Amino acid sequence: MNGVKVHALIPAAGHSVRFGGTMLKQYAHLLGMPVMAHSISAVQSHPSVSSVTVALAPDDGIFDDLIRPEYPGVLTVNGGESRAETVLNGVGFIMDRFPDCEWVLVHDAARPCLSAADLDRLMELGLKSEHGAILAMPVNDTLKLADDNGLIRQTVDRSHLWAAQTPQLFRAAPLLTNLRRSLASGAPPTDEASAMEQGNAHPLLVAGSSTNIKITGAEDLALAEFILQRQSVRR
Repeated sequence: MNGVKVHALIPAAGHSVRFGGTMLKQYAHLLGMPVMAHSISAVQSHPSVSSVTVALAPDDGIFDDLIRPEYPGVLTVNGGESRAETVLNGVGFIMDRFPDCEWVLVHDAARPCLSAADLDRLMELGLKSEHGAILAMPVNDTLKLADDNGLIRQTVDRSHLWAAQTPQLFRAAPLLTNLRRSLASGAPPTDEASAMEQGNAHPLLVAGSSTNIKITGAEDLALAEFILQRQSVRR
């Protein structure tokens, strides 16, 4: 990994509709820091990450008060209406700012429990993969396909199913191209890997951890606190 230019992007332009309350989930309090601060720290600490850019809503108004003082070197750019537009803006900004950028590592602002071991594994395997890689977990639960009335139609074979996580690691130029193509097609991707898939790429699945949770509701904060405390003890 020596000499590889990896730049991290954290999309944080969403408005946390599912979180509830008045505080955006990326700024919720978690062990004395905003949730997003944990996510920034997790990617920033990796030796292959050259910079961190956060893509914010134009009306954010919080980042400079809560995050900027502790992370003065983090760059910011305006996001878009959707995640795909936000990531597109962020990748374009990074490539303009750092013309030698080879790879972009995209990580959720609301995924604060990324471990160093998971990130190391993603970097080691992903940088060797032609089409990039994502952290993901094999699906262990029995899955049911429902009809429009909420009745079970069938049980789904889970043997090849994985639940996607972040970070997701891709070469910058192909990611930019595929995001543009996906958005232009009218079928916006739900994550960066799906944009790459629409461009006929086959990213590598790298086994992550069940502890790499995404904060979606206020109840997730207690679990994230427990996970982070356990990770701190193990260091």
